[in-house]
Amino acid sequence: MAKKLYVGGLSYDTSEDTLKKTFAEVGTVETAVVINDRDTGRSKGFGFVEMSTEEEAKKAIETLNGKELDGRTIIVNEARPQEQKPRSGGYDRGGRF
Repeated sequence: MAKKLYVGGLSYDTSEDTLKKTFAEVGTVETAVVINDRDTGRSKGFGFVEMSTEEEAKKAIETLNGKELDGRTIIVNEARPQEQKPRSGGYDRGGRF
């Protein structure tokens, strides 16, 4: 079963292709995504990589956590489930809901 990893400390110049190639040196990469700001399109400095097995994910953490990628020291650990945030309703300029 695939295992999702959090990758933090990324350079703003790190691409999804670079992320995938880096993790592919350790095992089979299912997906590699760099998270971008929706307003600016610029990288937020973190991403997620999904490795094909639990063993490859553990190896990726052991091998790549604390290593340098594109001039930055990266953090690699197991991704936590995304928190569900309550959806807020819109409001008009007068502050009324």
